[in-house]
Amino acid sequence: MTAVMSPADLEAALRRIGAERYHDQHPFHHLLHGGELTKGQVQAWALNRFAYQAIIPRKDAALLAKLPTRELRIEWRQRMFDHDGIGDDEGGIERWLVLTSALGLKREDVISLRAILPGTRFAVEAYLHFVQDRPILEGIASSLTELFAPNIHRERIAGLMAHYDFVDDSMLGYFRRRLDQAPRDVTFALEYVKENARSPESQQAVLAAMEFKTSMLWAQLDALYLAYVTPGIIAPGAFVPEAAN
Repeated sequence: MTAVMSPADLEAALRRIGAERYHDQHPFHHLLHGGELTKGQVQAWALNRFAYQAIIPRKDAALLAKLPTRELRIEWRQRMFDHDGIGDDEGGIERWLVLTSALGLKREDVISLRAILPGTRFAVEAYLHFVQDRPILEGIASSLTELFAPNIHRERIAGLMAHYDFVDDSMLGYFRRRLDQAPRDVTFALEYVKENARSPESQQAVLAAMEFKTSMLWAQLDALYLAYVTPGIIAPGAFVPEAAN
């Protein structure tokens, strides 16, 4: 029988999964951050990634509906505000649309999701269904990839600014804002998981949730790489970059 891990050991196990499986290691991200993509390939990435951005407040709403206490709901609803916006804050989805518009994509085309890859669609919908179907603890645990998000955001800002003459700082507001939001979010989520995963079964479920989330993120990049890098098989109806790009 698997022994119960201490909270510190559980956190270490979660961090090991991230070190081994987080999508910062994917070849597509190496190309993106290293300046090796064409403008058309960057457009394809931003267009498809929007599907993930758009699903985040929906999965957070699904989790929010399960939370049994006012205190937990107040904590979790901030994530929805971060993406959908509230008051004078336009939110992360709107900031992502600033990026896609500046890259030359039509706003309505991006929002419609009509031109995303099938692999993108299946991956993000799987994430939504996971949070809808699994217990609260596993849903919260699946958010813990945010432990590693600030590093990839810093790499992305530096790489895009250094290597692409069609990128300027005004396009990168989403990533700069997440440098502050992600650590705040993950502080709560990590403490919740360590406090509530106290049996071998619940701890293994938490680790499996982290593995699922990293696999979902990786699958999105697999779809992009296969369609827009090599072998270049773009699904019917999906975005096709202009040849000049």
